[in-house]
Amino acid sequence: MALIGAGAAALGDAAAAIRGALGFLTRLPVGRDEAAWESFSRSPWSLPAVGYLVGALVALPLLAPVPASTVAFGFVAGIYALTGVTHLDGVADLGDAAVVHGDADARRAVLKDAALGVGGTVALALVVLGLATAGLSLAPIASTAPAAAVAIVVVAEVGAKAATATLVCVGDAAHQGLGSALADATAPRDALVVLLVATPAALLAWPVAGSFASVLAAAFVVAFAIAAALRRWSARRLGGISGDVLGATTELARVAALHAGVIAWTRF
Repeated sequence: MALIGAGAAALGDAAAAIRGALGFLTRLPVGRDEAAWESFSRSPWSLPAVGYLVGALVALPLLAPVPASTVAFGFVAGIYALTGVTHLDGVADLGDAAVVHGDADARRAVLKDAALGVGGTVALALVVLGLATAGLSLAPIASTAPAAAVAIVVVAEVGAKAATATLVCVGDAAHQGLGSALADATAPRDALVVLLVATPAALLAWPVAGSFASVLAAAFVVAFAIAAALRRWSARRLGGISGDVLGATTELARVAALHAGVIAWTRF
C-alpha cells in the first residue's frame, strides 16, 4: 500500500508540474496556482514535455491553404498568441544589456530597466524576422510534406525548451529572481531526465526528416549550442543566468532550430 501511495503521489506531482509548465510557458488558463508552480520549479523536464503540445499547436497555421506569406504571418502570430510575450521581454532586455559598456553590475541594471533601447529593439526585430522567414520557408514544405513541416516545428520547440531546461540545471543564478528560483531548485543530474523526455522528439521526426543527423541538426545540436553560448556570455557579462537569459534562450534556440530543420530537410 505504501508503494502504491508513493506512486500515486509521484504521478500527482508530475501532473502538477505539467500544469505549472503550461501556466508558465503558455497563455492557457491552467497551472497558475502555487502548488503547480512549486512542482514545476522542481521539474525542469516539464519544459520539453510541454514543448510537444506547444510545437504541435503552433504548427497548425502551416497547414492552412493560403499563400506562403500569410502562412508565415499566421505562424508568428500563433506562436505569441499561445506562448505570450514574456520570453520576448528577455530578448529585449538582453539585447539592451549586450550593447552596454560597463561591468556586470551595469548590465544587470539595464536588465531591470523597463525602457526599451536600440539593442533590445534590434534583438526583437531579428527574432520576429527569424520566425517569419522560418514560417515562409516551412510553407512550401508543408504543402508537399505536411508531416515533415510539423515534425520540424515540434522538434525545434522541444529542443529549445530542453536546452533552456538544461541551462536551468547547470547554470548559476546571477541574482535573486526567477533564474535563482528555478536554478536553486534543480541540480546538474536533473538534466539527464530533461534529455530523456526530449529524446522521443527525435524518434518522432525520424520517418520524415530523412536521417537522424538531420533531426539533431534541426533541434538539439543547434538549440543546445545557443544555450551554451548564452550560458558562457551571461557568466562573463552578467555573473550568471537570470529569467531574462532563460527567456531569451527559448526564443533564440527556437529560431535557430527552425532554420536548421529547414536546411536539414532541403539539403540532406
